[in-house]
Amino acid sequence: MSVDVDQRTVRRAPTRLVLLLGPAFVAAIAYVDPGNVAANLTAGARYGYLLVWVLVAANAIAVFVQYQSAKLGIVTGRSLPELLGERLGTGARRAYWAQAELVAAATDIAEVIGGAIALNLLFGLPLPTGGVIVGIVAIGILAIQSRGGQRPFEAVILGLLAVIAVGYLAGLFVSPVDWRAAAAGVVPRFDGVPTVLLATSMLGATVMPHAIYLHSALARDRHGVAGDPGRLRTLLRATRVDVVLALVIAGAVNIAMLLVAASSLRGVAGTDTIEGAHNAIAAELGPAVGVVFAVGLLASGLASASVGSYAGATIMGGLLKMRVPLLTRRVVTLIPAVIVLALGVDPTWALVLSQVFLSLGIPFAMIPLLRLTASRAVMGAAADPLWVRLLGGCVAALVVALNLALVILTLASP
Repeated sequence: MSVDVDQRTVRRAPTRLVLLLGPAFVAAIAYVDPGNVAANLTAGARYGYLLVWVLVAANAIAVFVQYQSAKLGIVTGRSLPELLGERLGTGARRAYWAQAELVAAATDIAEVIGGAIALNLLFGLPLPTGGVIVGIVAIGILAIQSRGGQRPFEAVILGLLAVIAVGYLAGLFVSPVDWRAAAAGVVPRFDGVPTVLLATSMLGATVMPHAIYLHSALARDRHGVAGDPGRLRTLLRATRVDVVLALVIAGAVNIAMLLVAASSLRGVAGTDTIEGAHNAIAAELGPAVGVVFAVGLLASGLASASVGSYAGATIMGGLLKMRVPLLTRRVVTLIPAVIVLALGVDPTWALVLSQVFLSLGIPFAMIPLLRLTASRAVMGAAADPLWVRLLGGCVAALVVALNLALVILTLASP
């Protein structure tokens, strides 16, 4: 569904570009999902401010990559999975879909688990029951998109994003943050194999593969194909603003989580789990902050479960050329998460592990995206200039290097 905006009105009043904002805020939900909570709280509680630099770097990468994805959708009128599906043979296309689907499944598990933990913290519900409730509410949110279209869906997601931001930023205002140490944490460094694992988990939780696939579809569905050069310039300018604003908010939320954990949870027993971190936050910063944190976690689980299903449907539709209704997909993908909860697997461990798996899937989404946006055959005059191609190559190399370091150091560790 495209939004018809009077381009002359937009040119007369640049501030009205706000009417074109929205897709990036939906994609940004992926950057503040429950997996981020597990990875960021664990990093702060165990290693203090050491890994602040990972979040800063990951957020900068996310801004670059998400803009490229949105640009691809606006210029070509097709999503990244659709363009890949057109270029791959049958076997390669199915194999590519399999890895992308595993990434989407890992995302679904993290989102439902996070929401279930929040319901347990707030109301004492058993985790499997909470998981089912999260799935049902997510189905309701997706029904808004299916029946009302893109704008009402974006409005709901934006509302949930506001709740998430308040929930996770609240603790920052009452935490004794050592800002000098936090600034020192911007300098890149590790402290053994466990910090590499956590850094990769944080990267996977921040630069989400399914968000890369999804954003091209979100921008296309909202704006349609940019017909004339003037409209294309307007849409790309609005998209840059959209991406920067959305991911600055997401980045601030992520960094706030780590800072709260580093300043208030360092050395506190039990903070290696979300439940333990919540209890410690309530004890150290007050019960009200603990409740606000749990509400933010619940909003995160609900919003990200909906957006994750949207991404999974986009991936399947583009690579397998199969259209599965969003609501049907949400029901089916709820099953693995509920099984994990019912088996009694440590939920925080499952969340962190899912983010490591997501990090391993980033190159499969990022590298094809950068190749496509650099192609004049695909993008025409909007193809990336040389400096953007070089920057994209450096970003992709950094992500691949971090993942290789994870594998090598993990295998070499006793």
